[in-house]
Amino acid sequence: MKPNILFISTDQHHYQALGMVNPQVQTPNLDRLAAAGTRFERAYCPNPTCSPTRASLITGLYPSSHGCWAIGVKLAEDVPTVGDIFQANGYDATLIGKAHFQPLASAPGSESIERQPLLRDLDFWRDFQGPWYGFNHIETGRMHANESHAGQHYAIWMEEQGLTNWRDYFVDWPHRADDKYAGPWYMRDALTWDLPEEFHHTRWVAERSIANMQRCVDAGTPFFQWASFFDPHPPYVLPEPWASMYDPATLDLPSHTPGEFDGMPPHFARTQQVAPDFSDYQEPGGQSVHGFHSHLHTEEEMRRSLACYYGMISFIDQEIGRMLDYLEASGLAENTLIVFTTDHGHFLGQHGLIAKGPFHYEDVIRVPMIVSWPGHVPAGEVSQSLQSLVDYPQSFLAAAGIDAPGAMQGVNQWPVWTGESEAARQWALVENRHNPTTVDLRTLITERYKVTVYRDAPYGELFDLREDPAELRNRWDDPAYAAIKGDLLLRFVQAEIQREGTRMPRIAGA
Repeated sequence: MKPNILFISTDQHHYQALGMVNPQVQTPNLDRLAAAGTRFERAYCPNPTCSPTRASLITGLYPSSHGCWAIGVKLAEDVPTVGDIFQANGYDATLIGKAHFQPLASAPGSESIERQPLLRDLDFWRDFQGPWYGFNHIETGRMHANESHAGQHYAIWMEEQGLTNWRDYFVDWPHRADDKYAGPWYMRDALTWDLPEEFHHTRWVAERSIANMQRCVDAGTPFFQWASFFDPHPPYVLPEPWASMYDPATLDLPSHTPGEFDGMPPHFARTQQVAPDFSDYQEPGGQSVHGFHSHLHTEEEMRRSLACYYGMISFIDQEIGRMLDYLEASGLAENTLIVFTTDHGHFLGQHGLIAKGPFHYEDVIRVPMIVSWPGHVPAGEVSQSLQSLVDYPQSFLAAAGIDAPGAMQGVNQWPVWTGESEAARQWALVENRHNPTTVDLRTLITERYKVTVYRDAPYGELFDLREDPAELRNRWDDPAYAAIKGDLLLRFVQAEIQREGTRMPRIAGA
């Protein structure tokens, strides 16, 4: 019998925001999933922004290869995806929730359906449910929290549930300066949302995921399904009871250590200025850079943001619990591989930073990860093996007994997930090309060290994660680490060689 595969993801989820590692956040159902499977502590994204990593999750290619190298860049629709392969092998391939494969604008040769005013053209979305990027069925949305991008299948569902005035609960489009939701919620503080909980997109993703799994059961078809939650990505806007679930005054706050940016690349220190100037990073063909702004915030603002962030996660956890209950009640649990992760991490005051940007601390490039399948994945284990999200397509296919194409650049982690092997890779690689040339960095992570190289720059980063797990001392220019730096840079070059795919085999001498 072919196994089902349920891939569950959140958006911008810090790797330590799980109840089993942080008792200040309540995630009983993710704890339950981890107890039934294996939690991987050293998992990394291939890019710390949404679109590039999400494209890697369906192609098995790094952003520099699949072509969606930054947010605001379209993933070309002719790039082969893992969903195509699953469909060719008798599977239903479904995406419920966030996609973000295309930009919020269209241009000749880079046409997008994830943009206004099409997002709110519900007649278009009633008629379009795929195929799209290897998924034969999609139900998607494009907003976070109460953003104006709300529409698509999510809005159709709200109307079907009786919320015909759903537009009243989202930021207006086109934007208005006097919008009732105007505020700092995307970066700082938090807002209690007046949207009733039962109409929230977290509920929608779980409800429609369950419905589509049942659709496949009724059809007698194995499924590869991606349940893609939108939270806890900002803005920090959340309905009750989740908005007040956590008392901001009781939460432990991360902080900035004075002097920790000494010796770091110049853009780090600018984040601690009131009105920093990043104009030297602007260039033709570029756009605004996430993270290039002031990161200064008050303690009260950060406490309220953190409380909202945890509330978002606990709400998602409740809905994941509903999905797990469905699998158990329907008898599907014994034949379903479940993988949980996020697309990238998040800053909540760590190193004095907020949200995300080209700051490759563990907080933003490391991700939570849990794998579970009764009888196949060891229960209650914690693994230190290096994982990369670019490995997921090959590993999903291997779990289903399907050969992966040679063009994929990840590695097969299935023997590691099942406990047959200790490790499948010796390094993880993170790309971050946010502008064509001025913001282009790559990071190599090994068991102990992490080194980051910047395009056309003499500076860089080298952290000894064993001796300095908080990443407070950059050893890039430290003479005591010169030999280690040289070795890591050689390993970096080797990694670049090793990750090359092989689309076609060599079948003859000439």
